[in-house]
Amino acid sequence: MRVLVIGGGGREHALVARLDADRDVGELLVVPGNPGIARLARTVSVDTGDLDGVLALTDREQIDLTVVGPELPLSRGIADRFASEGRLLFGPTAAAARLESSKTFAKAFMARHGVPTARFRACDSIDEAFASVRTDEFGLPVVVKADGLAAGKGVVIAEDRAAAERAVADAMRERKFGAAGDRIVIEECLRGPEVSFFLVCDGARAVPIGTAQDHKRVFDEDRGPNTGGMGAFAPSPLVDAALEARIMREIVEPVIAGMAAEGHPFRGFLYAGLMLTASGPKVIEFNVRLGDPEAQVVLPLIDEPLLPLLVAGATGALGDTPVRLGSECFTGVVLASRGYPESSESNQPITGIDRAEAIPGVAVYHAGTSRRGGQLVTAGGRVLTVVGRGGDFAEAIARAYAGVFQISFKGMHYRHDIGRRALESEV
Repeated sequence: MRVLVIGGGGREHALVARLDADRDVGELLVVPGNPGIARLARTVSVDTGDLDGVLALTDREQIDLTVVGPELPLSRGIADRFASEGRLLFGPTAAAARLESSKTFAKAFMARHGVPTARFRACDSIDEAFASVRTDEFGLPVVVKADGLAAGKGVVIAEDRAAAERAVADAMRERKFGAAGDRIVIEECLRGPEVSFFLVCDGARAVPIGTAQDHKRVFDEDRGPNTGGMGAFAPSPLVDAALEARIMREIVEPVIAGMAAEGHPFRGFLYAGLMLTASGPKVIEFNVRLGDPEAQVVLPLIDEPLLPLLVAGATGALGDTPVRLGSECFTGVVLASRGYPESSESNQPITGIDRAEAIPGVAVYHAGTSRRGGQLVTAGGRVLTVVGRGGDFAEAIARAYAGVFQISFKGMHYRHDIGRRALESEV
């Protein structure tokens, strides 16, 4: 099959690397890609927001399957457009993608279908939002979320009332997240460890493909502002067979059945961000694609060809056989630019990737990189993810950091404690 992957970050590099290993993949094209992806696939310079241009590319290149990496094209209806043109695409329609693109839709949907989540209030005005946080409706700390897509940065955990009011003002008055903050959700802060649960869905069924835990805060010991993710490890030691069955029964199956009943069958990757509370797993949020950097550690868990799974998901033909997962552990460390997440430095030369990749069990995925005059340079906040593979987490962590120590660019920042929670869970 001829496959097109849409996107150009670390998640898409991981997808491309996984598909490149599948013997049924004929040619692999990526829009727009990045320098790391370009080593594995043919990259094409087409604006991913130009649906006419992307469709013309699929016609010209006789693409059999398109796989969408990021959430923005999905929220804008790329799956709907492809379906109207008779083109096969793995990813949800715009209506189904509201599970991620609208926090208010997702929360109301969960309430309608009995999916366990935090108590919440959706606020259409700043006065309503201020009233909610000033009356301590959900106690403290309280969570303030921009309704729409905000590149992973639209969530604030406010420890006191002043911080909550500031978060409301930033979103709704200062428009820090643009139109994403026109509406916000105020909700109770759940307690417990967080787990990411990933599935492939075909509209009627969903099959798990792995679990992970990520590190959102920018500094060691979970300090500093939230980011898109500073690292991750997989699989989560916290999810055993009994908990997986409960998550499927109480969360995943009601979501898949509910979306179908409401006329929007969900096809694509589903990523459930969960809090393991004292009363059981509850949904923090849904994403309608793989996470980044979770994809870099979850996709290698799959111990069977990925392409047939994606085709089955896109065509509504998933079977009941569980996806075969390997027994190894993976740890991914993000290398970020100085100033991330508030700012980033570009055009800083990067060295040492070849040395890192020469270490057995180490892979390096590109995110914010580009080429300038033949030199690989930084081009974003999160630049690379260095992933270590091992028979246990201690080995995976050691290999990941061995790779990190080989790489250098001016202002390079990373956390030194990625995967520590996995070691603590194993004790």
